[in-house]
This record gives sequence, C-alpha cells and structure tokens, in this order.
Amino acid sequence: MRIAIVSDAHSNIEGLTAVLRHAEAGAPLDGVWCLGDLVGYGPDPGAVIAELRRRHVTAVAGNHDRAVAGLMDVDEFNPAAASAALWTREQLSVYEREFVAGLPLTHVASDFTLVHGSLRDPVWEYLLSPEQADAHFALQTTRYGLIGHSHLTFWVEERPHAAPAFHRADDGRTLELGERRLILNPGSCGQPRDGDPRAAYLLYDDAAAAVIWRRVEYDVAATQRKMRDARLHPWLIERLALGE
Repeated sequence: MRIAIVSDAHSNIEGLTAVLRHAEAGAPLDGVWCLGDLVGYGPDPGAVIAELRRRHVTAVAGNHDRAVAGLMDVDEFNPAAASAALWTREQLSVYEREFVAGLPLTHVASDFTLVHGSLRDPVWEYLLSPEQADAHFALQTTRYGLIGHSHLTFWVEERPHAAPAFHRADDGRTLELGERRLILNPGSCGQPRDGDPRAAYLLYDDAAAAVIWRRVEYDVAATQRKMRDARLHPWLIERLALGE
C-alpha cells in the first residue's frame, strides 16, 4: 500500500497536483491522507477540494478549514489570513462548505493518528517543543502520529527516560518504521515555510515499512498570478516564492 500524506494545501492546486503526480510516478497510489488546511490563503479552494474528493481523501480539519466553514471566528487570525478566509467563503458552493465543515478533528487509520495541530489542541497548537510532543504522545493511542500546521518537515521520536527528540527531514530522507512511537510532519504542499519554496509531502509504503519525505518543484508564478487577480494579500503572494 502506497499512501501520499499531504498537509496545508491552502487552496494551491499547482502545489497539490505537483506532489500527487510525483507520488504516483513510480506506482499507483492506494490513497491520499490530508492533515488539514485544505483551503485558505490561496486562489483555488474549489479545485483543491475537488481534486482531493476525486481521490477519496481521508482528511482532518485545520484551523483555516474551520474558519472558512464558519465554525471559527476569523478574529483569531492575522489580517492577511482573515481576509483570505472571508474571500474563500465566498468562492465555495454550499456543497463544498458542507464538505469542509464535516471534516473531523482527528482520524485513526491503521497505526496512524491524523490531526492538524496536536492531539492536545487539534487545530491551533504548533507542535514544536519537547513539552508539546510529550503532551501529544500522552494522548496518542497509535504507534505513529501525523501532524501538519507548522508547514515544516520533521519527525519526533519518543524516548524512554528522556525528552522526545526532534529531527529535521530534508528531501529524500527515508525513515524506517518500527516499534518506537513517532510523530511525523510532511510539511506543506501549498505554502512551505522552511526556506524551501518547493511543495512538500510524505510517502508511506507499508510493504517497506517506511516513509520518505519529498520536495517537488511547481509553478509558483502561476499560483501568484491567480492570487493577484483575486486581489489576495500581497504578503501571501510574495511568501510563496520565498518558502516562508
């Protein structure tokens, strides 16, 4: 079984389709898992939803999904994110908004627990410290956890009698899965924030009992043109080319 694990597509259809094409270049995919924030920021929310639904995605909700669905007040967002969320609401059909509103906060798939932020705070917490990882592991009932939200590529290893260990995951990094408990972040396929503008994703191969982090070039300029046409916030447009 080969699963493409994506997160934080943020209405960027060019980034999403680039990683999915890359993931299925070697062999067909058996599924797509999405760790939230399908929408927000970018210019193509409907196209992203349609592409993921076409692939029968297994997805959880992120904070932008909840805001766009009207389940969260945009006052909690910075001005650029808030304006993008309000714009996105107007672009979606009733059917699309219902789909986003219906996304669960967490989902268990085999040995993996999917969540956007953390199990302690599913849509808001950025899991970036050993203390946060400890709190998450205390609630994680499966061997492996999958998170998004920070737009960074890394994994966390639970260790007996020591603080959880954080490891950066660069392009091509393969991690064998075993008995140890892990938290894995695929990074963002729609708005990377680690200084690398390439779209990021994680490929899970159950036959190999391993995951591999990958980065893929996509047409950033095309996404930026559409964002300008939609009069989205200039900083949201500029940061795509910077990976920040």
